[in-house]
Amino acid sequence: MRQPTVSPSSPRRTPAHSIGSSALSTTALLAILSASAVMTGGCAGMTEREKATAIGAGAGAIGGAILTGGSTTGALGGAAVGGIIGHEVNKR
Repeated sequence: MRQPTVSPSSPRRTPAHSIGSSALSTTALLAILSASAVMTGGCAGMTEREKATAIGAGAGAIGGAILTGGSTTGALGGAAVGGIIGHEVNKR
């Protein structure tokens, strides 16, 4: 039996999940950082607990986005968890 030959000129396919994935995660990270910068600018009249909640949400969003490769769901989940942790840590 003959083995099928592969022509060296045949095109190689790139997996669909790898096309543009770095651009998407960079865009998501920039959006999260921009939102965090806007949020911290309005903290002048906030209580310490509110500031801790906002900081926790921002840090959680960044962490969630990084851990999930720029996923919106990961960023939102991280923001929720980070906000809860920031709120609870600042209780006295």
